[in-house]
Amino acid sequence: MPRVYTNRRAHHEYELLERFEAGIELTGSEVKSVRAGGVDFRDAFARLNGQNVDLEGLYIPVYKEATYNNHEPRRTRRLLLHREEIGKLKRGLEQKGLTLVPTRLYQKGRYFKVEIALARGKKLHDKRRAEAEKTVRRELREL
Repeated sequence: MPRVYTNRRAHHEYELLERFEAGIELTGSEVKSVRAGGVDFRDAFARLNGQNVDLEGLYIPVYKEATYNNHEPRRTRRLLLHREEIGKLKRGLEQKGLTLVPTRLYQKGRYFKVEIALARGKKLHDKRRAEAEKTVRRELREL
């Protein structure tokens, strides 16, 4: 059964406006390590680099059974998107206050995909309101 890793912090910290599915360029030891588990989104973000989109700060642990040419755990990884999608992201990032945040890493068929979102940071009062709505929904469910 394929694993799905989610960035729960992104849902709390950001208002997710538009989502994109991108392929991710991984080495062999990274693929085995992702299948083994332990991916961490804590400091991950995506950056537009010319005509490419790079994912930085995603932690994929070192694969213990790999040979001497193992991967760096927090290396920059290239995301694979269509040119039109990259253009859409570029136009979105030109707006003030928007950023690219990875939200999920999952396996689709034999390939790994990353869901990235164009997001706007939440203010403190927005976080409090979201938390209050969440507790109200929980209490209504319990009744």
